[in-house]
Amino acid sequence: MSHTLTRTPAADRFWMPAEFEPHAGCWMLWPERPDNWRDGALPAQRVFVEVATAIARFEPVSVGASGAQFAFARQQLPPGIRVVELSHDDCWMRDVGPTFVVNARGERRGVDWVFNAWGGLDGGLYFPWANDDAVARKVLEIEGVDRYRAPFVNEGGAIHVDGQGTALVTEQCLLNRNRNPNCSQSEIETWLQRYLGVSRIIWLGEGVFNDETDGHIDELACFVAPGVVALSWCDNRRDPQFAISHDAYVRLCRARDARGRSLKIIKLPQPGPLFSTAAEARGVQASENARPRPERTRLAGSYTNFYIANGGIVMPLLDPRTDRLAANRLKRAFPDRKVVGVSTREILLGGGNIHCITQQVPLAGRPRKRPA
Repeated sequence: MSHTLTRTPAADRFWMPAEFEPHAGCWMLWPERPDNWRDGALPAQRVFVEVATAIARFEPVSVGASGAQFAFARQQLPPGIRVVELSHDDCWMRDVGPTFVVNARGERRGVDWVFNAWGGLDGGLYFPWANDDAVARKVLEIEGVDRYRAPFVNEGGAIHVDGQGTALVTEQCLLNRNRNPNCSQSEIETWLQRYLGVSRIIWLGEGVFNDETDGHIDELACFVAPGVVALSWCDNRRDPQFAISHDAYVRLCRARDARGRSLKIIKLPQPGPLFSTAAEARGVQASENARPRPERTRLAGSYTNFYIANGGIVMPLLDPRTDRLAANRLKRAFPDRKVVGVSTREILLGGGNIHCITQQVPLAGRPRKRPA
């Protein structure tokens, strides 16, 4: 049983925990739409199986699949992974699923953001999106977790927290006119404070170059520990990512978190640049209801888009020239976790990566210290 609550998480002394805190499990969705995934989504489905299998080495995994795909998904996924019938418009669980919040007693609730497919009719990626907007409520029903329905548009990939009162976001995404056009920056901050339980918000500028989600933070930067941020980095001054990464670096160097600490920054190399091929583009069906995916589109590749599991890191492998360096830096950032790489170009072709297709469920029943 899940109830819809009328107050806010902050008013009830709940907050979003960091992703590196213990999990009860992970949720994903099963890809299928042919106007986003090439060749009937079969190549993407194979990679989703690899990602789910890798995460399941460390924690329980649940995958939502449509009625039409349920039997096939069940057949393809390992028996230890739970598969539930769950309608959706596409498979970006980070953005359409709930953001879980906790309190000092270890109780767990969920935030259900308003979802408009990353921009609605003003630059959004597909139409309709009503099934996606209902995913968070359904997941919370399955988990038996009470729900806060946020009164504004947001996505899980647009926020990252340290679990101690600090949130990372980008201006490009959260101040975009296609999300909450009638809200000022200070009003957005107030909503984030109320629904994430944070007291300090660090604003970066743009997200990764050509990110079709309007610059989600999870492609650019993320907390790997309290006071430590991983940042997608580019040394090539001729690359448009150079100015973006350097601006983010300057802002992070000047920032202080909710506890007054300066931030340590770990630079993760940018892969590529990577572009879609003619063969990859031909495999995607043309549709009036989805954004086209032409050849030679620059892909928003980023090693920051990894998943933190209990005892493990599941990271994307995107470019043989930079994969090893990125893995080594993640190993140093997470010395007590095993780093597992999965070749995820097929996910990148659809517009995201491992972090985008996953949503962690924090462990319940564990006393926690309230953030600053």
